Amino acid sequence: MTLAPFVRIVAQGKGRARALMLTEAQEAMTVILEGRAAPEAVGALLMVLRLRGEEPQEIAGFTAALRAHVTGVLPAADLDWPSYAAGRSRGAPLYLLAARLVAQTGVRISMHGHNAYQNAMLGPDDIRRLAGPQVRYDPLQTLCPKAFDLLDLRADLGLRSCFNTVLRMWNPSQAPATVQGVFHPSYRSLQAQAAEILGQKTLSIIKGGGGEFERHPSKDILCFGLRSGRHIQQKAPALLSETRRLHEVNEAIDPLALWHGRLRDPFAEATVTGTAALALWTLDPALSIPAAEQKAQALWECRARCEGISA
Repeated sequence: MTLAPFVRIVAQGKGRARALMLTEAQEAMTVILEGRAAPEAVGALLMVLRLRGEEPQEIAGFTAALRAHVTGVLPAADLDWPSYAAGRSRGAPLYLLAARLVAQTGVRISMHGHNAYQNAMLGPDDIRRLAGPQVRYDPLQTLCPKAFDLLDLRADLGLRSCFNTVLRMWNPSQAPATVQGVFHPSYRSLQAQAAEILGQKTLSIIKGGGGEFERHPSKDILCFGLRSGRHIQQKAPALLSETRRLHEVNEAIDPLALWHGRLRDPFAEATVTGTAALALWTLDPALSIPAAEQKAQALWECRARCEGISA
């Protein structure tokens, strides 16, 4: 089968076009991943969905196809942490320090992604160095070259596509819990609904820095997601009263200097601990957000002892 029938469904005209059903979306993405689709048809499908806006069952179907296409590539993990930010204004990737902090509790974190659009100088080895040895990071190019090609269509199309969302939903380690960041707030509900269709039980989604799972400590954060398969919306109040952007252009932060205590920056530290707290809250249903924040702060204060660094 070619991709033509699916393009026709979504693009045949006003009053006749409709969204793909779950099974149709899964079949369409299978055709794409198996290399049976003409590149023009792939671009047409992705851009029609970009213009119209994706539906939850479409994202779920595409994700199910990707999961079926790539199996057994990663060991089991406790927490899936996708990292596919494309924000051009991103500063230091402090979410990597948050993941590092959470991993000190023994949580197995699987982080996967592609970050060249975010920062061309931030390669896989740089990410691993910042996230620490206890966090596993796998670049998309290694996990699934075909998926990387689809994501990289951004360079030809000039726009992100729904495949960016699919990769956030992927969870290649089949972890029972997932944290996701989005840039556009409307995607929080979309991804939560798609996750429910896929049978996921535990998920937290926030509007984060540059589209990453990174918390702004001076803003109230509304967390969408799932707990025991049920939809939640939970507010995490601001940690600081300071009013500023998450990443100031003229205030560069050295993440490793911050981690090792050579740099003191209360706002950056609150970004790290606040983000870690939401991950800890996701992992443990018995934790309240305030309790998770206290736990994250304690982890930050003892990180020297945990890793044997001089803070």
